[in-house]
Amino acid sequence: MAILIDQPSWPAHGTVWAHLVSDSHLEELHAFAVAAEIPRRGFDLDHYDVPEARYADLVAAGALPVTFREMIVRLRSSGLRVSARERRERQGAPPP
Repeated sequence: MAILIDQPSWPAHGTVWAHLVSDSHLEELHAFAVAAEIPRRGFDLDHYDVPEARYADLVAAGALPVTFREMIVRLRSSGLRVSARERRERQGAPPP
């Protein structure tokens, strides 16, 4: 049971972003986000998007730095991973 964060590498809105996830429960993830003052609007079905400027603070608060690949493996193993197809369906986007 851990909160995981990958390296910021996803560009958008003038910065790069990291993903913050739990490898066990969404409740754990939301509690960590509240304590770290991460806005709920940053939540995207199975993760929070967090800007690079928050990375060091989140690691200091207990998030475990991992590679993106390790994050995906652990998220899938937990059963919390939302697939791209499921993400599109939940968000009402048409298939590619």
